[in-house]
Amino acid sequence: MARVRVRFAKLGKIRWTSHRDTARMWERAFRRLSLPLAYSNGFSPRPRVSFGLALPTGHESVAEYLDIELAGDAELDLAGLPERFSAVLPVGVDALAVASIDARAPSLQEEVTSCSWRLAVVGADGNTAVSASAVGARVEHILSSDAVVVTRQRKGVDVTDDIRPAIKSLHVLGDDADGVWIGCDLFVRPRSLRPSELVAALGPDLAEHRVRRLHQWIERDGAREEPLEVPSAATDAPHALERAS
Repeated sequence: MARVRVRFAKLGKIRWTSHRDTARMWERAFRRLSLPLAYSNGFSPRPRVSFGLALPTGHESVAEYLDIELAGDAELDLAGLPERFSAVLPVGVDALAVASIDARAPSLQEEVTSCSWRLAVVGADGNTAVSASAVGARVEHILSSDAVVVTRQRKGVDVTDDIRPAIKSLHVLGDDADGVWIGCDLFVRPRSLRPSELVAALGPDLAEHRVRRLHQWIERDGAREEPLEVPSAATDAPHALERAS
């Protein structure tokens, strides 16, 4: 049984679609293309499709992934699949790359160790201006701290955590009309750190704005690599950016 990995972008208004609804979009795309998918056993068979880390609703991404299992000895023109997928997916969702993977490869949920993000921060009240220097000072404070203890919700329960070990890197990129831009690499194990939780640690007077996931990373033999690489031009998702609004 063959396995195929797909990397896709989710940009523009479609970012407000939930992870579950995004999965339904892909299932409709599979049906429209009549892909020879493998199905689970049981009373209500489901296509054998597994997604990577869930993207928080409202966030954009050029590094989303899903794995597909194909039935029997089915063969596909993988080179042409990204264009075919994009043609039947909603505006703002575009396939960037498709490749076969080892049938015994670990799942994306098991392999991904960290994610790279870019986001803008603004005043929490929507009116107060935020300066890059002020945000930079808070970033330096977090990076120089041995511990950053916050209270956050896990499955509806307030939990106190030290999030400092989950911050791999953090830096200010600059500012513009959208706010002060921050780049960061955040670990997803043993407990993931969301961009919203990082911004909350920067101060209650700040709020996240225009968040985009740029990469998901796998650590192998001390080296960091992506689950599926695409050319640099494709990573910027030119078709998705053109179609998104």
